[in-house]
Amino acid sequence: MKNCVIQSVSTVDARFALPEGAGTDSVHTRNEYCMAVTRLAGDSQISATGIALTLGDGNRLVCEAIDLLAKPLAGLEINELMSNFGKFSRRLADHPSLRWLGPHKGVVHLALASITNACFDLWAKSRAVPLWKLLLDLTPEEIVAVLDLSYVEDALSEQDALAILRAKLATRNLREPILQTGYPGYDTSVGWMAYDDVKVRELTARAIGRGFRAFKLKVGSADESRDLRRAAMLRGVVGEAGILLFDANQHWNLPGARRICRELAQFKPLWIEEPTHPDDVYAHVVLARELAPVKIAAGEHIPNRVLFKNFLHYGGVHFVQADCTRLAGVSEFLTVSLMAKKFGLPIVPHVGDMGQLHQHLVLFNHVALDHEVVFLEHIPHLKDHFVFPAQVSGGLYKTPQEPGASSDMILNAGEHG
Repeated sequence: MKNCVIQSVSTVDARFALPEGAGTDSVHTRNEYCMAVTRLAGDSQISATGIALTLGDGNRLVCEAIDLLAKPLAGLEINELMSNFGKFSRRLADHPSLRWLGPHKGVVHLALASITNACFDLWAKSRAVPLWKLLLDLTPEEIVAVLDLSYVEDALSEQDALAILRAKLATRNLREPILQTGYPGYDTSVGWMAYDDVKVRELTARAIGRGFRAFKLKVGSADESRDLRRAAMLRGVVGEAGILLFDANQHWNLPGARRICRELAQFKPLWIEEPTHPDDVYAHVVLARELAPVKIAAGEHIPNRVLFKNFLHYGGVHFVQADCTRLAGVSEFLTVSLMAKKFGLPIVPHVGDMGQLHQHLVLFNHVALDHEVVFLEHIPHLKDHFVFPAQVSGGLYKTPQEPGASSDMILNAGEHG
């Protein structure tokens, strides 16, 4: 196995203006997506990229945190680092002074996401395989070694994780056909808050023509009647066979969510996403109970495995939207995936990476953990900024073949992340 030593670490504050109205929701009105980029330069002409999604000026703060946290990486050999990455990542997360800013959330945690994702990208490239194959080739023991299970051992011990992974080894061949057929996607880009009805109709019709069968609409308008009108309109466009998803982006308090979600339930959405404050486990539990059979989706702003543990334990979420650019990277994503499997809940990632890394991770989840195939969010707005953009055809993510995590970015003319 070829050694690859990390020679240097650098960051890029990458910002991308979106088309008019794209990316807008009930809370976030600035249509600029940003990536806090970690770049690892290895020997043997191998380099790697890690990304974490932010919006606007906060990106600079995350890059500064990366610079502070990533110093111990220089000089480490990637295979040796990843053989015990769980303990290493815990040391990074528990930095004695920077931990004070969290712990395990906010700017520092986003920095950890970017750093960790770069490490997984370099690890896969050093073995000349896509990330999904790297993960599937690891033994259960090697998978567990990349995890930090601190503070969730009561919900997922090392023995639990090993048992889940080992139990599914013998039947992997039954699930491997998805590597050829592709993983289904759903379209978020049809229903941004700032889009008028005509544009929503047009974009949805095009998405249906491209093979999509599930569509997300942003809700949480200042005028609640607008949400109801748009929901009725979109249901009419997709028909009864289409799948609707409503996303409030944390807009309502609990009384407001109770009221408006009951109104939205008449349009038979599969889920209502982020109906209230992302830290309010109690409110999510109440809504999950009262809105049935409509389900609750959350995870975009659930910052760490510990809070996910609470949502899972108390029944505050039905669709687990873990995101490796909002959690502390691929390793914490895998921890949440294993916890969700133990609790019998599906992983349907939020794609702060625009689906680039998650197209690998959902394949691992299905093949190695026997997670249900639901679908993977599709947001194409940054497609032209990736060296190997996700390929979606007929509503399906095609399995990537290039070595790495598909996270290399075209940051400016002639420069690749």
